[in-house]
Amino acid sequence: MIVQREYLTRVKKKSFIVTTLLTPFAFALFFVVVFFILSYEGDKVLNIAVFDESGILENRNIPSSKDGSIHYIKTTDSLAELKKKTEEEKYSAVLKLPTLRNIQAKDYTITYFSESDPGLDDVDKIEAAIKNVIRDYKMEKLELDKEQLKLLDTKVILDPDPLDETKEDSSSFSGIVGAMLGMIMGMLMYFVVIFYGMGVMRSVMEEKMNRIVEVIVSSVNPFQLMMGKIIGVGGVGLTQLLIWVVLIPLMYMGAALIFGIDLESMNTVDLESAQIDPEDMEQQVMLLMNELRNLNWWKIVPLFVFYFLGGYLLYAAMFAAVGAAVGDDLGESQTLSIPVMIPIAIAIYIMVAVVRSPESSLALYSSMFPLFSPIVMPGLLAFDPPAWQIALSVVFLILAILFFTWLAGRIFRIGILLYGKKVGFKEIGKWMFRG
Repeated sequence: MIVQREYLTRVKKKSFIVTTLLTPFAFALFFVVVFFILSYEGDKVLNIAVFDESGILENRNIPSSKDGSIHYIKTTDSLAELKKKTEEEKYSAVLKLPTLRNIQAKDYTITYFSESDPGLDDVDKIEAAIKNVIRDYKMEKLELDKEQLKLLDTKVILDPDPLDETKEDSSSFSGIVGAMLGMIMGMLMYFVVIFYGMGVMRSVMEEKMNRIVEVIVSSVNPFQLMMGKIIGVGGVGLTQLLIWVVLIPLMYMGAALIFGIDLESMNTVDLESAQIDPEDMEQQVMLLMNELRNLNWWKIVPLFVFYFLGGYLLYAAMFAAVGAAVGDDLGESQTLSIPVMIPIAIAIYIMVAVVRSPESSLALYSSMFPLFSPIVMPGLLAFDPPAWQIALSVVFLILAILFFTWLAGRIFRIGILLYGKKVGFKEIGKWMFRG
């Protein structure tokens, strides 16, 4: 009855309905705004006069930028004349290419004369254009063949292979997949604890301040009340997440359709400007997809759900205890909730570290420590940790849920009926072990 009351009361609230429906819309609006911001390339075109003191441009030109925002004009005018024409706004700027005194020099400084400094994007484009021109110039002077030089580049890919041939093969992309799973789990856990764990705390505080709890505990014991609130609020959160899983992709695609956004173009990479070999990129994508297919999702998904729910139950019990221990002072609740939040923040940093070194002692012990395992272990699942490590982690988490729920229940049963007294950590410690 408590679970039903907590769930239905919150789901029927206008705030819940509005938040649930408007959040996907906000995501879609955010996506559209970000797209137009990132796609804005400016309306300024730079016509740059080039003063070639070095002679590098004797038999070649500097190609304009692909987007047409920068054009290079090779002239025979003196530097003083070019500066004067720039002041008269005939040119946007003057680019001076000094003499290249040493063909083996690795550094080359060019000078940009203009009334205003170039933007960061313009600097990158200019430096990349001159770099390519100097490269061609050096190859010509050193009599190097461009096609033969390409043969020197070799892409090396590490392919881990188990000693036992019966085990499934893996690849170096296990780390990427592990990091993805770990980050997703870390962000989900942080989101759930912040919004729904604290929702449990606020629910307890509201009923305590309204004195409704005095009527409720006459029919059920405090432990049942606490668990009913944890499960009820958790059900509300799960309902909201499931609705968002459906609505957010629909709003995402709908916004792209309405505003004419090409989703494929957003996912494409300018291979030439990024200096990425298309064949290498395609090979890496294939290896990543192959790694995803080879993962044991029948093991990963159930464990992912288990740690997700286990982490919520563990921390929600602590938040319920905090809500019962405080009165109507929100500042007091924030102080008491800090010890609950610290392990989550630490676990996220540990997760980032252990996916880099999944065989380390830190990975082993943190994956079994209950306050860290809901975030750390999902990040290790892609590395196929031994069954005994997973089993111990699961057992320790279940025991921790039972222990902390029992401990929170002892705080809850005393604090829920305590009014007008400021409670500190010392007082809460006494409640835990009072008979």
